[in-house]
Amino acid sequence: MAIQLYNSLSRKKETFIPLKEGKVKMYVCGPTVYNYIHIGNARPPIVYDMVRRYLEYRGYDVTFISNFTDVDDKIIRAAAELGEEVLDVANRFIEAYHQDTCALGVKKADYHPRVTETIPEIIDFITKLVKKGFAYESGGDVYYRTRKFKEYGKLSSQSIEDLRSGARIEIDERKEDALDFVLWKTAKEGEVFWESPWGNGRPGWHIECSAMVKKYLGDTIDIHAGGQDLTFPHHENEIAQSEALTGKTMANYWLHNGFINIENEKMSKSLGNFVLANEIIRQHSAEVVRFFMLTAHYRSPINFSDELLEGAKNGLERLKTVVSSLKHRLQESADYGGEGSWLKTIKTFKERFIAEMDDDFNSANGISVLFDLAKEANYYLREKQTSQQVLKAFIAQFQEFASVLGLELDEQETLLDEEIEQLIVKRNEARKNRDFGLADQIRDQLKEQGILLEDTAQGIRWKRG
Repeated sequence: MAIQLYNSLSRKKETFIPLKEGKVKMYVCGPTVYNYIHIGNARPPIVYDMVRRYLEYRGYDVTFISNFTDVDDKIIRAAAELGEEVLDVANRFIEAYHQDTCALGVKKADYHPRVTETIPEIIDFITKLVKKGFAYESGGDVYYRTRKFKEYGKLSSQSIEDLRSGARIEIDERKEDALDFVLWKTAKEGEVFWESPWGNGRPGWHIECSAMVKKYLGDTIDIHAGGQDLTFPHHENEIAQSEALTGKTMANYWLHNGFINIENEKMSKSLGNFVLANEIIRQHSAEVVRFFMLTAHYRSPINFSDELLEGAKNGLERLKTVVSSLKHRLQESADYGGEGSWLKTIKTFKERFIAEMDDDFNSANGISVLFDLAKEANYYLREKQTSQQVLKAFIAQFQEFASVLGLELDEQETLLDEEIEQLIVKRNEARKNRDFGLADQIRDQLKEQGILLEDTAQGIRWKRG
């Protein structure tokens, strides 16, 4: 069997064939860090973490990159409003992003490149585009000649003329063509800037990902992914920049996840229905939010409501209860022979799970297989005599599927006082070593156990909530 995925570029399902056998180079567009992430921002990290986990489960060695836009108009405005430095604002919200996504079971990327750490590569990239005639300087800004890239619009399936007639184009006399987009922006008075051949300024938004992909993964990668809203113009512009420079295909497969609706309405600032991820996590728990997100196919829009989250919580609890019951029966069971038919039955669920997930990472159907496995396990538990071998096979299968989906189906055991003290010491050491990811994981582990941490003059104290 081979993985089939929907390629936004070809607008059809294709058999996944990596550039190098057994290896996958994957890039996911990350957030602009000027505020806490909302629930819509949380969907791509969860979705592509699941994709990454499944590729690894199928035996691929995945190099996974996800960036941070840490200098941008929005961040500059936020810093001005808060009376802070741009990088202080960015750093705070990067840490908050890691806290939220770690709680949601998202593994950190192999690299999290930042714009401010990629300036030399960005300037070099733009310089080469200028030399090749695909970009030009005007008034200290540098623009990309959109019409010069003949395949512009191939990802969003739009022609140049369609884009021109349908776009709300801002009049800018510095541009040769209204469709040209900025690669380098002249710094305004008081703004953060970097020196460049075109004067003091900073990168435009689209160029950063092209430079980061090239720096960390090379000219051509296997998978480029992000939210559906990035298809145009961000990903379209990335393709134009990268392929104009290298003459090679930027990414062989493009994945885009669907939008989130709040109470059947599209989430938008104008409607005021944005919900922060950390608020939802506090109300419903991170594991429930992740489980809920994966109960829909990643390309489908998903409706978000308290009622639907409560349903997801009940579903997750049913799966946990089955696993707990299987473990409980282990204590009073012994192998008695004749387990072969049950072991064969359990194996069929693995085949079904792989078949569903191979079909464009269909986590919704993968979770349906989990529920069918739960039904079979409950049926087995009704037998008077149960085998340890069969019980262990059921448990192992649940744990295997859960690991692929980034879920935890084992009931958490209560920590002993000395274990709590040891974790706090370990967390303090992690913070001293600036390993904030580990520190956050320990904090979240303690929080799930109802352990509240308090800063005092004598150090950190804890109490059970």
